[in-house]
Amino acid sequence: MECNNENDGIYCLKICADSTAEDLEPIAVAIHTLLGIPITIRSMNSRGIRMERGIIVDREYTGPVLEEVIRTNTVVRTVPSEGVYRGKSVIVAPIRTLAGEAIGAIGVVDLVAALDILSMFREYPGIVDEVEEARKRME
Repeated sequence: MECNNENDGIYCLKICADSTAEDLEPIAVAIHTLLGIPITIRSMNSRGIRMERGIIVDREYTGPVLEEVIRTNTVVRTVPSEGVYRGKSVIVAPIRTLAGEAIGAIGVVDLVAALDILSMFREYPGIVDEVEEARKRME
């Protein structure tokens, strides 16, 4: 697909190993808007973006998990021992070419891992009944 680079209302996003924070910004904003949780993104050869509470707080961002994911080309779910998100559960996935090569990484704070589901069920024993009742109403 050819992209028109003129300012005529047609835009094209291309991501490569050299994409800058500016190149990745539309993706970071879209995902952050959808999920409403902190987002980090970078390419293999350039630092990227850290976005929280609707604001880009860092345009030169990198982190140990983003770097690991790019290096290993695998999804990583972990609690970092260093960096901005030290002590918080995160999920980071590679951004891959069609051939499967990692050219970047994108990460989010893992809110599901942060929830203690067992304690929720202990404290709210009726939650299973409420979920089951809601499911039946939807059918």
